[in-house]
Amino acid sequence: MTTLVLIFSIFTLPSFLTSTEAVFLLFVCPNTTTFTPNSTFQSNLNRLLLNLSSNANRSSTGFYNVTVQTTNNAVYGLFLCRGDVVGTDVCKTCVANATALARQRCPVEKQVVIWYDDCMLRYSNESFFSTVTDWPSFPMRNTVNATDPTRFNQVVEASVNQAASEAVGDAYKFGTNRANVTGSISVYSLAQCTQDLSATDCNRCLQGTIGELPSCCYGGIGGRFVYPSCNVRYEVYPFYAQNATSAPAPAPGPPPPPLPPPPKGKSKTPTSTIVAIAVPISLSVLLFVVGYCCKTRRARKKYNQAAADEPSVGNMSEATLDSAQSISKSSLSVYEGSITEVYPR
Repeated sequence: MTTLVLIFSIFTLPSFLTSTEAVFLLFVCPNTTTFTPNSTFQSNLNRLLLNLSSNANRSSTGFYNVTVQTTNNAVYGLFLCRGDVVGTDVCKTCVANATALARQRCPVEKQVVIWYDDCMLRYSNESFFSTVTDWPSFPMRNTVNATDPTRFNQVVEASVNQAASEAVGDAYKFGTNRANVTGSISVYSLAQCTQDLSATDCNRCLQGTIGELPSCCYGGIGGRFVYPSCNVRYEVYPFYAQNATSAPAPAPGPPPPPLPPPPKGKSKTPTSTIVAIAVPISLSVLLFVVGYCCKTRRARKKYNQAAADEPSVGNMSEATLDSAQSISKSSLSVYEGSITEVYPR
């Protein structure tokens, strides 16, 4: 059955490699600032969440912020989808999941941040637009170590900085990079800021997250550090859609121009030619897919699965500790990562 599925999926290989279920990462909603149920604030919040969810269906940028205000009960909110899922069902579904989770798990809290792998949702009773926010923050690290950490870390540092430079100069504040470690191993890096930040503030935010990587993640073959305003991530497998990224380049050099999207429409090639070409290509691609999937599955399975339902939060206040939630065990079976600590600021 597996073989049949793989053969069937050969001609939709990009979606096969990149489509996953929504992966929940973390939510934080301190109970130090709450509202009264059925109050004006809740009415404004309901309007805001509905506005965010509906605009996720229409957004062409993957980002939207809005303020709902009556008298002194303003609510400020935004969503940010990962740059490679902009304009897809993945983005709108992720935002819909986040708004539903906010209502369920943060029913009376005024300040909420929710992260999924594909999007982030945030709202507050205080304006945070166009401002770099570095708390709450959290790292994730692959527990598999690089065989040559010195070389690997050098490539990672160059690659994430290149992705950050691309994000700073990008209208959507999104950048990626692929760099070669060896002939068979590459590092894939991603950097992203909320689109309300200026280029200067985006750069400052990303340099902050990059500065955290040596202490939290270097040496591991994958890792990320996340702020509400920006995030960086690197892996040894392509975790983002390839048609939204730069072509591979030797680290630390800059990447070549982006790859063009796959052509659309039906081919006019005769059926006999298609069969003659497709069979050997299918077999070759099938072997590649099997090898690739086995390799990445082994790497992902070695992520630390010992994370509990709540993260270790260091010196967080008790109120915040009660509200901070980590990856659920069901999410671990999909993403197989672990949040090791939520850093207080």
